[in-house]
Amino acid sequence: MGDDWELKICCMGAGYVGGPTMAVIAKMCPKILVTVVDLSKKQIDAWNSDNLPIYEPGLDEVVKVGRAQGNLVFSTDIEAGIAAADVVFISVNTPTKTSGIGAGRAANVKNCELCARTIASVATSDKIVVEKSTVPVRTSDAVRSVLEHGAKPGVKFQVLSNPEFLAEGTAVPDLEAPPRVLLGSLQTPEGIAACQVMVDVYAKWVPKEKILTTNLWSSELSKLVANAMLAQRVSSVNSISALCEATGADISEISRSCGTDPRIGPKFLQASVGFGGSCFQKDILNLVYLCESYGLTECAEYWNWVVKMNDYQKSRFAKNVVRTMFNTITGKKIALLGFAFKKDTGDTRETAAAFVCKDFVDEMAKVHVYDPQVTREVMMQEFKYTLNLTETTQPGFSDLIVTETDPYAAAAGAHALCIVTEWDEFKTLDYQKLYDSMAKPAFVFDGRNIVDPKKLKDIGFQVYMIGKPAA
Repeated sequence: MGDDWELKICCMGAGYVGGPTMAVIAKMCPKILVTVVDLSKKQIDAWNSDNLPIYEPGLDEVVKVGRAQGNLVFSTDIEAGIAAADVVFISVNTPTKTSGIGAGRAANVKNCELCARTIASVATSDKIVVEKSTVPVRTSDAVRSVLEHGAKPGVKFQVLSNPEFLAEGTAVPDLEAPPRVLLGSLQTPEGIAACQVMVDVYAKWVPKEKILTTNLWSSELSKLVANAMLAQRVSSVNSISALCEATGADISEISRSCGTDPRIGPKFLQASVGFGGSCFQKDILNLVYLCESYGLTECAEYWNWVVKMNDYQKSRFAKNVVRTMFNTITGKKIALLGFAFKKDTGDTRETAAAFVCKDFVDEMAKVHVYDPQVTREVMMQEFKYTLNLTETTQPGFSDLIVTETDPYAAAAGAHALCIVTEWDEFKTLDYQKLYDSMAKPAFVFDGRNIVDPKKLKDIGFQVYMIGKPAA
């Protein structure tokens, strides 16, 4: 720990987790040098510019603080970053496997192993290696094995688990005032001492009672379980939304009634077109695979139904659009408001909007999409990666998906508006202007329950919400 720095941290991976996490650590700990490294020059150049590679409210300001303090560095020189560091974070993507054993469920931890091999080959001094990526339980065993067998003579490593619990759109406040920080280590004197190093870092701004320490495997598994339980709540309320539509009950009233019970609480009880994002489905499927691997068939089936219910909800929304619009949307223009998986982020991974779009394209509708943070390039990448939807696999596909720069252009001449992301701006649009420009009858399908159905009905719209009687 030479120079004038109390500690030097290197983070491998400049993505949605690594970038914001390290930026906040740098802001809160001006005497700690934080270096974020990545193979992608494009990604690093963006972090060093005024146009950051990800959108998060407040992130620009946090990054500027680190730059001004001189303790936040973004670099492609991975080996130099590792060599100089006392602590190395592994914050790389762990996608669901697409082939081989466990395909479609198991997490692919190849990137974590590659990081460990790089650390072992570069390090000439002892390091604390921190798993930040979401990984299957006991991945730390593999990381430790790779480090120990690849280590130079006399170099020792301690491996910690420090899972992230960020919600995209609120990542900065989640990091600056976290409800908890979780650190797992081997319960040996060396492991506990390494854990204390990171406890001391977080304690510079996080109250110590919110810093939880566990063994390595409890920490790794806690992240999967937390996301599975949150997703379970979403799928549970969405299943009830279908029952509400069949019976005339109102899902908002059900959610309010249940949410006031302190044993349940109000969060994640908002019915919607379905959850998306990089974590929920991936982590549940990972949990399913873990259960299957240990012969816990009933447990695996239980959690798999959370994903199946989410798929059902997305499909149900699209089918309702087709059924309501006289059982055909062929050749009709549909305005899709939103493409990100939630508001206040540009992230489109596993977004419900992509699945809805695919169903509309299969019906040969013309889908005009407006999202304030999502580019056409990113949109097309998501279609290709998640749904294998390209011009090659479905000729004419790109002609049926039109990206617009404002919602009024998307709606002009459209037969229906479909709200699939809960951007605040969609609550205050001039719906009279939208209605006047649309084909009649004009439909609104609100997949996020953010509009006032009575006001829109008074304008002339036929309005359909999730889990509510038709307006």
